[in-house]
Amino acid sequence: MRKTVMTMATLTATGLLLTACGGGADVQNAAQQSPLPSSSSVQPTTTSSSTTQPTTQPSSTQPKPSEKPKPEPKPEPKPTGEAPCTNIAAKACIDLSANKSWLLEGGKVVYGPVPITHGRKGYRTPPGSFRVFHKNRNHKSSIFNNAPMPNSVFFNGGIAFHQGSLRQTSHGCIHLSMAASQKYYSYLGYGDVVQVVP
Repeated sequence: MRKTVMTMATLTATGLLLTACGGGADVQNAAQQSPLPSSSSVQPTTTSSSTTQPTTQPSSTQPKPSEKPKPEPKPEPKPTGEAPCTNIAAKACIDLSANKSWLLEGGKVVYGPVPITHGRKGYRTPPGSFRVFHKNRNHKSSIFNNAPMPNSVFFNGGIAFHQGSLRQTSHGCIHLSMAASQKYYSYLGYGDVVQVVP
């Protein structure tokens, strides 16, 4: 008798629980009368314990765990278009009106264009073709208060390519970004032609 009372109490509690969750008798009847779920639905599987756990196929739209994207290194400027220089021997081309420069090989762009700044009023960078005659990775200006001029490549007297501000004009030199100045320093050699166009 005691077992019967316990069983009835369990069944009553289960019925109340189903009713409380919105299922009621309809859920019980549907569970007894419906066919087994199709293969695209949830399939029960057994584990080493006596309980069963449903497994589902992972959805392709489920969000992936959040991962911090790794910052990508800045790519080098890819050669684009043509430089305005006409000297086929030029290894570097400077366009003063466009504030751009390129590195060349046989008249073809191999690096750039890169942004530059050049000589301000009273210190204009002169146009023409010149040759690299001096390089100094850690040059300091002997004229302008020992101002640092990293990666200097001199091609016209005191005028050089070097790392400098891309917002302020210079005293005649061609300012490049740090990355571009390093590339120009390593690419250009003594005697290489630099052409400057207005």
